[in-house]
Amino acid sequence: MTSPAFGGGMALAQSAAPGAVTLLDPIVVESGWDTSLGYIGDRLKRLPGGVALVSEDDYASSTSSTVSDALAGVPGVIVQDFFGGHDQPRIQIRGSGLQQNPVERGILMMRDGLPINRADGSYIAGFADPSNAQAIEVYRGYLANRLGATVIGGAINFMSPTVATAPGTEITVSGGSFGQVGTSGRTGYDGEGFDASLHFDLSRRDGFRDYNGSERVSVGGNIEAELSDTLTTRLFFGYTDLGFDVAGPINKNALEDDPSQVSSGPVVTPSGVINPGPNVDRDKPRRDASQYLIGSRSTIDLGEHQIDIGLGYTYTDDTFRFPISSGIRETVGGDATALLRYAYQPDADSLLPLFEASAQYAFGSAERRYYLNESGRRGALFGENDLDATTLSLHSAFNIPLAKTWTISPGLSFAHATRASDDTYSAATRPTIGYNPANPTVRLPNGVVPTVSTDYDHSYNAWSPSLGITFEPAPEQVLFAAVSRSFEPPTHDDLLATVNGTPNSSPGRPAPGNPGLAAATFSTPDLEAQTATTIEFGWRGNHGDLGWDMTTYYSWIDNELLSLRDATGASLGAINADETTHFGIELGLNAEILDRLTGRLAYTYQDFRFRDDPLRGNNRLAGAPHHVINASLSYQATEDWSLGASLKWVPDETPVDNMNTLWADPYAVVDLKTEYRINDHVSLFGEITNLFDEKYASSTLVVDQATADQAAFLPGDGRGFYVGVKSRF
Repeated sequence: MTSPAFGGGMALAQSAAPGAVTLLDPIVVESGWDTSLGYIGDRLKRLPGGVALVSEDDYASSTSSTVSDALAGVPGVIVQDFFGGHDQPRIQIRGSGLQQNPVERGILMMRDGLPINRADGSYIAGFADPSNAQAIEVYRGYLANRLGATVIGGAINFMSPTVATAPGTEITVSGGSFGQVGTSGRTGYDGEGFDASLHFDLSRRDGFRDYNGSERVSVGGNIEAELSDTLTTRLFFGYTDLGFDVAGPINKNALEDDPSQVSSGPVVTPSGVINPGPNVDRDKPRRDASQYLIGSRSTIDLGEHQIDIGLGYTYTDDTFRFPISSGIRETVGGDATALLRYAYQPDADSLLPLFEASAQYAFGSAERRYYLNESGRRGALFGENDLDATTLSLHSAFNIPLAKTWTISPGLSFAHATRASDDTYSAATRPTIGYNPANPTVRLPNGVVPTVSTDYDHSYNAWSPSLGITFEPAPEQVLFAAVSRSFEPPTHDDLLATVNGTPNSSPGRPAPGNPGLAAATFSTPDLEAQTATTIEFGWRGNHGDLGWDMTTYYSWIDNELLSLRDATGASLGAINADETTHFGIELGLNAEILDRLTGRLAYTYQDFRFRDDPLRGNNRLAGAPHHVINASLSYQATEDWSLGASLKWVPDETPVDNMNTLWADPYAVVDLKTEYRINDHVSLFGEITNLFDEKYASSTLVVDQATADQAAFLPGDGRGFYVGVKSRF
């Protein structure tokens, strides 16, 4: 599969052959070289950093492809499911954004090279849809800077199919356990100098747990026109509507007893309060979000010079009904992105441009309102803000050949970001509510606390240099090393957080039975941007039937952004840690083991630690598993019948809290799948997930100081059976 990517998947460049489309700035590779990439793949593998390409063929037979399915084979990318389906999985690369609940920063998420992130860097993971992508590009670490990223982790780009890559019409229908049903499809029109394609994905599920329903609608398309011999333009649009129940965490005993249950909140006993956690039955937490996206990418090919111009706009409407401790957060607003990229390639035989530069500017505003959560209903308004953000990213780099097998790639990025909040709440007090902890269905008297302004106006600047070098010891092998700086400013969710709530009272009311106690409702910390210095080394290549992609890195991080929560899961706001370190190993292998039998392995090692922290010493950062192993086998039994098995194995305990007092247990989950092609137009497929019905925590809350009995574990789905049919014509 080819990947039209000039810094993110869309720009077209000078053809390698008449009528062909190649890359202006190719920056994707696979574990082992796929010879079908041809000339393009030969360029990709020479970049000095961690990158990966996931083809839709790697996950297309799944009955409802999720981000977790699609990225399972990418080393260095950790996806921890929260509630199953298309909800809000925790996605982290090299630990960036690890400690947010829900995770809403740390990665630049893109569609066709333009961000679905808001201008402040936040994003909703459920808007990413691998079902409507022909391929997914992954950039780990500093290589994402050339895409306009201002994050430490990296970037993920979902590339829409085109008529050239997905001709004809395809319809898929599937269903199975936990009330899951779905359908998706795509079609295209191929005209002379004009192509158009449409795609859609509809899904719903009741879910594995007692309160676990979800629905998702995604539609989109693109139009591509060759306006002249030198100018090609692509317009694209999309709409996603996402809704899901937030089943929430449960404690370890409940996980082992019945992982399908939900938490009913803390219990008051004569000896004290036990089982701290949210009251899901009463508060009915849920998220409903929609996003409209429209954009364009135009490429001007002037031989030695290529120029890429992009414009994008997203409009997001997000209602998150948190438990009572945070209330209901409604955010509505639009964000625009403009980008300009340039590449100079004077030597047509060169595999990389001699010089490349990019400029990206994102700006947006949103109206945010906070309401009390009164037993799952919207209560009184207690906060209102107008939020504005801008992010400017500039990048330039050279790829200088020192000899036939050596290339040096110096680069420099500059970023400037602003974050501003205008508190438009006009009342002198903010209302609070509470429930009796001993009888949590009984309301206590309402209360009020004084209004304190949540205005702020921050700006952040940073220069981020990098230096990479590659060496080719053999025609199909590349060794690389790089040293880089990275920069990530906080989002509005870091800078503005509800605090002083409990499982039985709203923000600003730390003691449910004391409605007159004056306490802050919001925290607006004066946060610094987090920065990192990273060294990394890697070796990619193949030999015979074996392909490999190995990278190791070490990052020294200053002012790492941590979103802290207490033992009940209630927000404590965000802080800057002083010094932390992130060390990791990312290993991908693929091989033809026997005739018709192939295997793939993705191994990730992570050791993220505080350094001489006054409270946490050299503890591990919560939420990051030490080892994650994803392995798969595929057997082509006949020309028309394939079988597959996959394993996700976390063989070590994972810390739930930064104090390292509570741990999630190791687990291993095995899935089976098969596909049978009836003819050229119809295929049947089936899947068994969690074959051995393992009881395990697919993810956890990330808290600062945990208790042994707290609700902190998010159960993975039990055993499931799914079938589907795919039709092509």
